[in-house]
Amino acid sequence: MSRVTVSIDPHVHSDDSYDGHEPVELILEHAAEIGLDAVVITDHDVIGESKRAADIAEEYGLIGIPGVEVSTAHGHLLAIGIERMPPRRRPYDETIAWIREHGGVAIVPHPFQRSRHGVRERNIPVPGSDGAGAEAGGELADGGTNAGGGNALSDAEGGGVPEVDAVEVFNAWLFTGYRNRRARRFAAEHGYPGIAASDAHHLEYVGRAFTEVEVPGRESVDAVTADDVLDAIRNGTTRVDGRRAPIRMAAKHYVGAAGRKSGYYARTGATRSATAARRGVAEIVSTARVAVSQGAHRAARVLSWVT
Repeated sequence: MSRVTVSIDPHVHSDDSYDGHEPVELILEHAAEIGLDAVVITDHDVIGESKRAADIAEEYGLIGIPGVEVSTAHGHLLAIGIERMPPRRRPYDETIAWIREHGGVAIVPHPFQRSRHGVRERNIPVPGSDGAGAEAGGELADGGTNAGGGNALSDAEGGGVPEVDAVEVFNAWLFTGYRNRRARRFAAEHGYPGIAASDAHHLEYVGRAFTEVEVPGRESVDAVTADDVLDAIRNGTTRVDGRRAPIRMAAKHYVGAAGRKSGYYARTGATRSATAARRGVAEIVSTARVAVSQGAHRAARVLSWVT
């Protein structure tokens, strides 16, 4: 059977989020330029711009998939592939059930990180439970493969509480690797597919982590639909990619994003003054410095390992 692999960043914020900064057109343009096949706009508790992004994604050569990051009573939850806003502030398991009933996939974002409204482990439904997972904790080394072999026992099959479809096992915004490793261990222990995402709030972070999804029965990426991607996530044919980029690649990523932003705003007439133009140049210089600084820091770490 033929199969194709698509690269998707399933957790990105636009300026429709209270903490987002970029318009969806710019995000889509950037995603296409850096080689992604899809990017899901998951703004906080609003879905309008995400639906619009999904509608125009084809213009950028991307697969259009709407989504939202919904606030539940127990923490944030990604709803991917839905057309309506889920009810807010409802219990975690009820929100999962709503998402699945409306044809979407429910994904746990940045789990266990309470400072960013991550859900506690005991509130994530797991196979054979009443909705309260055991505290597992611990660490697992980062890697580039799927965290689980597909969704374990579903609510329909087991008659229990509704379960999530996947767990975000690599979030590029986490300050240390501990929470990612803990999430990876949790997903592996319970058989949940793992995904990686940038959780980007600025353009230069889009695609810093992404998920490769293997879709069977398709000859090319152009033939892949949003439903194909959702089914592949449910079936666990995912591979996470969240390793740090090489120094030169990181520099190109930062500078390219800054230049693309300046070009976009110039084209759309958003930069209309010399002051705004100077800010654009300053941003390019600043992002280049960030890239060089990060590169130097990584190089120093590598040297410390071998000396």
